Amino acid sequence: MINKRVVFTAVLMLALLFGGAMPVWAERQKPLLMPGKSALYQRVLARPGAMLHISAGSAHALREVKPFTVFYIYGERQIGKEKWTKVGTDSHGNTQGWVQKKQLIPWNQVLTVAFRNPAMQNRVLLFKERDALKKLIQSNDLSAYQQLYQRAVAGTLESDSPVIAIQPERHVDIQEDFYLVPIQQHEDIYLGNEQAMMLQVTTVPLKETLSPAAQKPAQKVAAKPKARRFRSGLVFVTDATNSMGPYIDRTREAVRKVYRSIDRAGLKDEVSFGLVAYRDNLAASPDLEYLSRTFVSLKEGTDATTFFRGAASLTPAKVSSQDFIEDAYAGIKRAIKELDRGDYAARYVVLITDAGARSADDPLSSTGLSEDELRQLALEKGVSIWVLHLRTPIGQPNHAAAARQYREISQYPGIGDFYYGVKMGKVSEFGRVLDALASQITEQVRSVVELEKARAPRSEPELAPEPILEERPAPDNKLAKFQEKVAKLGYALRMRYLQSSQGGAVPEVFNAWLVDRDFQNPALSTLDVRVLLTRDQLSDLQYVLKQVLIAAEDGLLSPRNFLNYLKSLSATLSRDPGEIQGSTRATGSGGSNLADLGYMREYIEDLPYTGEVMNLSLDNWADWPAKRQLKFTHRLERKISYYQALHDHTDLWISLDGGPITGDSVFPVALDMLP
Repeated sequence: MINKRVVFTAVLMLALLFGGAMPVWAERQKPLLMPGKSALYQRVLARPGAMLHISAGSAHALREVKPFTVFYIYGERQIGKEKWTKVGTDSHGNTQGWVQKKQLIPWNQVLTVAFRNPAMQNRVLLFKERDALKKLIQSNDLSAYQQLYQRAVAGTLESDSPVIAIQPERHVDIQEDFYLVPIQQHEDIYLGNEQAMMLQVTTVPLKETLSPAAQKPAQKVAAKPKARRFRSGLVFVTDATNSMGPYIDRTREAVRKVYRSIDRAGLKDEVSFGLVAYRDNLAASPDLEYLSRTFVSLKEGTDATTFFRGAASLTPAKVSSQDFIEDAYAGIKRAIKELDRGDYAARYVVLITDAGARSADDPLSSTGLSEDELRQLALEKGVSIWVLHLRTPIGQPNHAAAARQYREISQYPGIGDFYYGVKMGKVSEFGRVLDALASQITEQVRSVVELEKARAPRSEPELAPEPILEERPAPDNKLAKFQEKVAKLGYALRMRYLQSSQGGAVPEVFNAWLVDRDFQNPALSTLDVRVLLTRDQLSDLQYVLKQVLIAAEDGLLSPRNFLNYLKSLSATLSRDPGEIQGSTRATGSGGSNLADLGYMREYIEDLPYTGEVMNLSLDNWADWPAKRQLKFTHRLERKISYYQALHDHTDLWISLDGGPITGDSVFPVALDMLP
């Protein structure tokens, strides 16, 4: 029997003989480096269905790998005709086993893209080869592009066509049908006068269809239609301070009219209204009674009697808040959460207020969220925010600032903002707008229900129907323009619903080249760039970023080190989120980061997209006035609040193995929301 103490002593003596260095065979195994790099390791992504084996070539698998697991590569081996890869879940020598190379996708940075809603722009064409796409872009041949596009839409692409697939006709919601489109390579190019990016990507649906046909690229993967009604949920969020009495009464009147029309149309279960009220921070004005409160839930709001019973208890505050502005974002945040509790194909929040909102930099803000962060949270959950701003004479000094806030928070991709300023706060105009919008939403639901009833079962998917005409806009040009936006949003939501009920999914796994802007309208982006993070990694990010800001505020960091820490954190997010905790130590006393270690260039070069921090130099920072520097740090603080809100909304997170939401659950975070 081997004496372990003797072996340990021998190893220790060898270490002393070698001047303290351990022999090669005793060192911890390291992953393979990326070619030409000295600090970045090769990483891969597991395709759905990948199997882990105890050794290369083993006939018996240990287990199936969780889809989209990110591995480090520790070795490669050829066994017969098959190539095998030795993988580990971290860079510290913790290897798991061997996986066939064909079941893995190279992924040396964790940037991925999501297709935007095709109702807002042309669908994306996917090309077999880089050169074919580049030639088309450089020639700017719109006629050739249109021919390829029409053939792809019709499904009549020739075998020698440079186009191998097209973005699905329906919008694939990444929350409902999770998929990844990892970026493999990229190349800068101009599309018309716009800076664009050519990307080589791999399409990877979560529920990949593995069949003999899967060896060849397919335009679509058939999916079982979901049994889901086109229901609309609308939550009114009303300012309940002491100036809002007439508007609260008029909101009840508008909803009463809609309930009557819903009953006449037989849509009682298809449209639901909720009612949330907000006031202001109780620490400043305790007699306000509440900050935000749900008076009618959407579940209660399917019935008129229940709605008005709850709405009757809503009365304006009897005391004034500390100043003119109030915490409107507390009400919006509560409404977004209310919309989580039902299966609504269309989700709306309508804010009714005569004052500006407390944004993230306001000490009395309860949410800590800015317009950007709150809007992003709403969009992630499929919620559009509309604002009816009562521009009363008493609020005139605040009108411009409030309008800027509300235009920003109500921005919707591809459409614009849903802001309507009611001149002089006239109750009559407010009521007319509210009546028009509520009836418009009801009409949208009715049109889909009627279309569904009229559709006969077909063996082949139908083409998307022509846009359904809305009721004729009112003569008021301002209201007409607002209604046009509502109609456009309604059409996009209906098309998404109708197309999803016919099935469809992202194309099967294959590599392709695409351009990130609309070929016919280069000003429009067709993709959203995201970073795949686990829930634990988001917590780490929040913690580390908070520590960096605290150290900077306490004067422990010089401007140079402050920027280096931020860039180190940003670069690590794009390359290796698992190393966030070790990417920087914000202590101000010898803490290391990628810049100090000399690895920053390696991490940044070859990244197709970078965030705001990456483009900031020490010279820029030095030239900024103190007010702008403070605004920048406040932006970072708001992102921290957004990370907390995102972390807490467990319904947004995706468990890749179908189990409960844990620290390993993932979410594709928008690149704009990262440092």
